[in-house]
Amino acid sequence: NPGLHMCWAGTLQQGSSPPCPVFSVPEGKVVVLNFRFLDLESDNLCRYDFVDVYNGHANGQRIGRFCGTFRPGALVASSNKMMVQMISDANTAGNGFMATFSAAAPDDRGDRYCGGHLERPSGSFQTPNWPDRDYPVGVTCVWHIVAPKNQLIELKFEKFDVERDNYCRYDYVAVFNGGEVNDAKRIGKYCGDSPPVPIVSETNELLIQFLSDLSLTADGFIGHYKFRPKKLPTTTAMPVTTTFPVTAGLKPTVALCQQKCRRMGTLESNYCSSNFVLAGTVITTVTRGGSLHATVSIISIYKEGNLAIQQAGKNMSVKVTVVCKQCPLLRRGLNYIIMGQVGEDGRGKIMPNNFVKMFKSKNQKLLNALKNKQC
Repeated sequence: NPGLHMCWAGTLQQGSSPPCPVFSVPEGKVVVLNFRFLDLESDNLCRYDFVDVYNGHANGQRIGRFCGTFRPGALVASSNKMMVQMISDANTAGNGFMATFSAAAPDDRGDRYCGGHLERPSGSFQTPNWPDRDYPVGVTCVWHIVAPKNQLIELKFEKFDVERDNYCRYDYVAVFNGGEVNDAKRIGKYCGDSPPVPIVSETNELLIQFLSDLSLTADGFIGHYKFRPKKLPTTTAMPVTTTFPVTAGLKPTVALCQQKCRRMGTLESNYCSSNFVLAGTVITTVTRGGSLHATVSIISIYKEGNLAIQQAGKNMSVKVTVVCKQCPLLRRGLNYIIMGQVGEDGRGKIMPNNFVKMFKSKNQKLLNALKNKQC
């Protein structure tokens, strides 16, 4: 039928939609859900027709949202209850989906099962089959780490090898502040064979999501976490005395930021000496430790280098750090040409003398010409 249709856990009332299935298995077991068939309206962000899978009831942690024809691997709840919710709009429709559920012992889930609820003060997690062989295709894993209210979570990957792609579109690990998959709270999206830098949560909850598609696989990863008091400085707060490993010899940041703010050279002369060159819109800015941390939505990228590019649907963005927060000054909502260096964490590092200017359509032709030249 056309129109919005949804279900929820609860008592069916006259004239309402049917309740969502809340699958229960015996106490001491966990629910395992397998999609045998999936054909819903396709959208990169699953905005129109989709299936949501939750631990427990609707107010529980969302394990994943699925649409299109990509069939995820086995989904494992952290308890003996799981809820499935489907929503469709009034437009394009598919054939629907078919799924089965079963019970498994929490410590005996088999090679394809992964994920869970982690509450111990320290622990490890890894991809299925680790370390004996590659992770399987079509797997979705979600680890939800919960520390006491007055503590944070420190996360570190010891080994890391996930199918490489410049935009991490196929197989990837995504890490989120909080207890749900939420792009607004995403710390990063990672793939390739370089372990992400250590991560510290902003709150007492952290969510790690791993997804593999139906083609190439790799060794996988093993990660470790531990709880720590809030009073310790986090890795996201950059000390003002930090130096950065870029090509030019730098003085400590404090001294650097006392220098006169001055852009050196021209667009052409800076192109080859910069690790990355892009045109983009500044969408978020946060000041930490005397530096400005910004998220830039990419309009065009001309030179990528080792810059870590994140993708949410069709939108691509990068994280950049303006070492001296006022120099150069980036304002939210404006478009810029940004040239700079890349740190070991894949973030762009912008120094006072790096080339940054307002981006205008007339710059496009010159930048395309520079892109096609050999440095």
